[in-house]
Amino acid sequence: MRGDLVEIRLGPQRAWMVCHPELVHQMLRDTRTFDKGGPQYERLRALMGGGVVTCPHSEHRRQRRLLQPTFRPAAVAGHTDLMAEETASLFRDWRGGQRVDVSAAMLGLTTRLISRVLLSDALGPAAADEVRRCLAAIVRGLFVRTVVPVDVLFRLPTPANRRYRRAVERTHELVDAAIAERRRGAPRDDLLGLLLAAADQDGEQAPATDQEIHDQLVSLLLTGSESPSMCLASTFGLLARHPEVEHRLHAEVDSVLAGRLPEAGDLPRLVYTRAVLTETLRHSPPGWLFTRVTTRETQLAGRRLPRGTTVLYSPYLLHHDAASFPEPERFLPERWLEGEAAAGPHGALMPFSAGSRKCIGDLFSMAEMTVALATLAGRWRLRHPPGPVAPPRPGATLGPRSLTMICEPRADAPGGASPRAAAQAPSVPAVPAEAGDTRRDGDQDVHHA
Repeated sequence: MRGDLVEIRLGPQRAWMVCHPELVHQMLRDTRTFDKGGPQYERLRALMGGGVVTCPHSEHRRQRRLLQPTFRPAAVAGHTDLMAEETASLFRDWRGGQRVDVSAAMLGLTTRLISRVLLSDALGPAAADEVRRCLAAIVRGLFVRTVVPVDVLFRLPTPANRRYRRAVERTHELVDAAIAERRRGAPRDDLLGLLLAAADQDGEQAPATDQEIHDQLVSLLLTGSESPSMCLASTFGLLARHPEVEHRLHAEVDSVLAGRLPEAGDLPRLVYTRAVLTETLRHSPPGWLFTRVTTRETQLAGRRLPRGTTVLYSPYLLHHDAASFPEPERFLPERWLEGEAAAGPHGALMPFSAGSRKCIGDLFSMAEMTVALATLAGRWRLRHPPGPVAPPRPGATLGPRSLTMICEPRADAPGGASPRAAAQAPSVPAVPAEAGDTRRDGDQDVHHA
């Protein structure tokens, strides 16, 4: 299947899967011809509206310029302390031997972080936790809505449909309440403040409308919490099965941080930590399948594509091609210590997409994941309980959705384990790297796409 364009079926419709990284880059550079669309984005627009994630080509440049200040390198660096503090608060009450729902914990962490960057304290702790629960319900129901073209199925009053609709409604209500509260209060230096200022300004560009403000916040809350949480959960699952990688990660974190929380200046020094995350993004990319629709007749790989053709690409398939990444099923962070050449020929690594519509929050996501991983790995290690490890299943994103692990304080960390954690740590049988794991690394459970 390597190298060109492969015809597939999406229900009764014909579509094309782009299987070569050069062709994917060619498509992603021409956003005027290959616009965001298809069943995936039609459903996402029903959820997110017309924000930067789902808007058409004609709107994208203006919207991205409006949001860009929040995601510039200097702004991201300014959030490092917040990222470290939120991560430290995550495991403050952990006890040695405790079973932790890592998937829920990571989603809670990333939801709190992105909501504070977008909204400061306009979402209180209770509201932020409710947003997390709503987002989890939305993501569970979203994938089937993007691939099943029968709308009537989702109008039936089934429990799953009711849960999904209520989660969507409640998310919109909470965002509207946060906007209303901010309008009544003092200006704040966050994305909501930026959008409200843009709504009030007079200039050459049309001001942001109330609906656009709402749509941007919903879009960024959803995408800014789900994908990084999936990557972090996948990372801890992989580290537990690769103790040699975990040991090297701990050595770097101990050397760079010496037991303290990471700061902005530490990020360039956490080289192996970043390599672990990059390899996770290659091995188990949260964004694993995307669609585009042609806005005019065009050609790709020598084939004529009529206007309205659905075209797909899968970072998972590109990242697991041995022509780009030798031994693609192995988890090898060392491949990213070789510099940019390790990205493979033709720029095959694209966990954040590419071109002008590359994820606006890529720098923020990498920074928050690096800080979270270094902070947690500096004090704790996570182990799989005995028994089989459920393989990740594709949904709107790819990753473990109910990953339960056993937390163990690191006695070898600088300063040792916290006395309270160490005193309460029961004896937990060690789980060998592959014990109870019924699948190989990177089981090809999403190739049916």
